[in-house]
Amino acid sequence: MMVELDTLKSELLSQIEAAGDEGAIEAVRVSALGKKGSVSDLLKTLGAMTPEERQTRGAAINALKTEVTDRITARKSELKDAAINARLAAETVDVSLPVRSSPAERGRIHPISQITDEITAIFADMGFSIAEGPDIETDYYNFTALNFPDGHPAREMHDTFFLQPDENGERKVLRTHTSPVQVRTMEASTPPIRIVIPGKTYRQDSDATHSPMFHQVEGLVIDKTANVGHLRWVLEEFCKTFFEVENVVMRFRPSFFPFTEPSFEVDIQCDRSSGPIVKFGEGTDWMEILGCGMVHPNVLRAGGLDPDEYQGFAWGMGLDRIAMLKYGMPDLRDFFNADVRWMSHYGFRPLDMPTLFGGLSA
Repeated sequence: MMVELDTLKSELLSQIEAAGDEGAIEAVRVSALGKKGSVSDLLKTLGAMTPEERQTRGAAINALKTEVTDRITARKSELKDAAINARLAAETVDVSLPVRSSPAERGRIHPISQITDEITAIFADMGFSIAEGPDIETDYYNFTALNFPDGHPAREMHDTFFLQPDENGERKVLRTHTSPVQVRTMEASTPPIRIVIPGKTYRQDSDATHSPMFHQVEGLVIDKTANVGHLRWVLEEFCKTFFEVENVVMRFRPSFFPFTEPSFEVDIQCDRSSGPIVKFGEGTDWMEILGCGMVHPNVLRAGGLDPDEYQGFAWGMGLDRIAMLKYGMPDLRDFFNADVRWMSHYGFRPLDMPTLFGGLSA
């Protein structure tokens, strides 16, 4: 019997020494000391032994268990240390490399989001609130309530995205401007009204300076005394603050929009000699930047207001276009290409929030 114990001991110690990793040594432990292990089976025979056998064979079995347990523990520690050393050798770090910047430092705010925040900060300081509306509009809010006559080119499929007719035969549209929000606001509010409306708009147009989906911002003021002088002051103050110059020279040219009367195109004096970067507040060139006018009486009536009691003015401009002007971006299509390199160059750090006291684009 003692010879069998010596043989088992020799086999187990050999298996322990041959174990090459922590998984292998765990398998040896289970085969020797587990519930059905070879040493465990021997321990189960102690109950049937006589007292004399326990003193000899029982003591030898317990000694075997102790020696195997100690050797497994020691070998497991050796293998664990060896695994750690191997991992350290394989995963060395070159401490001379520059530290990788955090996600907050690597990330960038899209210029459109930045421009929207800048405009919001400017007009909020003037006492305006922000208004929003649905991207999918009815023909009434997108055209009829804004004084677009039947047969107007904007009502044609070559200019506007129409959806399939609903169960009532009505064809909704992807809004071609943010102006429907003006009518919705007038319906839901009592003057005085002072709002700016940033949002997405859609038209069938695509080239270096146009996109099928683009962004607009427009403003609306309704009260009993609003006039063109107030409109001009608002736009001048906006342009000075947005382009971060001390003075701007503006000119109003007569124009036509269905929803305003009179209507104007607004130009701002600038210097265009530096390619895509336009310098405002200096030079002798002119750049058209927005359209505006006094709200048409028919639009006031569509909003539930009496044009004999209330009057107002509105203006609108393309967010993408003024972003291109301010930051010297040559191609509108790059705004929507999701190119990380373009974003790294033109994007804004996420913690640089635009404020009037800290600077809009600092």
